Amino acid sequence: MTTKTSLNPTSLNEAIERHIRPNTFPLGIKMVAREEDIPEKAKRPGRDMHFDSALCQGMGIARHYGWTIAVSRKDISCPIGATLFGFQPKVEHFTGGHCCAGMYTKDAAAGAKTEAAAPCFDFGQYFAMVSGPLNRIDFEPDVVLVFGNPAQVMRLVTGALWESGGYIHSRFSGRTDCADEVIETMKTGKPQVILPCYGDRIFAQTQDHEMAFSFPYAFAQMLVDGLEGTHKGGVRYPIPNYLRYTGTFPPSYEELRKYWPE
Repeated sequence: MTTKTSLNPTSLNEAIERHIRPNTFPLGIKMVAREEDIPEKAKRPGRDMHFDSALCQGMGIARHYGWTIAVSRKDISCPIGATLFGFQPKVEHFTGGHCCAGMYTKDAAAGAKTEAAAPCFDFGQYFAMVSGPLNRIDFEPDVVLVFGNPAQVMRLVTGALWESGGYIHSRFSGRTDCADEVIETMKTGKPQVILPCYGDRIFAQTQDHEMAFSFPYAFAQMLVDGLEGTHKGGVRYPIPNYLRYTGTFPPSYEELRKYWPE
């Protein structure tokens, strides 16, 4: 479904801003294998801000503050995120479902099914996840992530399907949306509708009205073509309300008509 794009991040950002009008910065996200591959201007939670950060929290800082943030195996706070992103090895406490049991699933057996279905990178494959505003980053991202309300996400879905038609298929578990946003998107090479998880709402302070949409950077030109095509077809945001109708009014208002001259 994906194709190599010649569209630069700034031009992509301009198209998203024009057609979607998100309230927070659209993000470019890149996985880096070595510490020396982290962009020089990227802020590191532990080194620069003196706290450890969840991955969703790093993305939250990037999209709200406009900073480039690198969350690495050295300063990640979330044990589940560290496991799925391969910053730490999978151990039996995780694979056996004990992290889920009693909170997300009734027992460890059910939790093990949830953990087994979660997308993941191999242990040691990457050192850090870097996220930053599309119009400010100085690297080519692997994934683009846009937060918005359901109508804005719907608009992105229609743009993504302009050329291919059909449906977008996404998976939801109510947890580990960081893996859905980045790992699932990179591994499938396809856009994803993202339901922000419980942790994202707590640690990244994602709001009740927000959803998200992620897509491989290689899909960028196809998405922009789709946004422009559907815009010309009349599918737009803000969604135009139908306002050409005659309204009705309270009886006391209508009573006025009796007193008007013919």
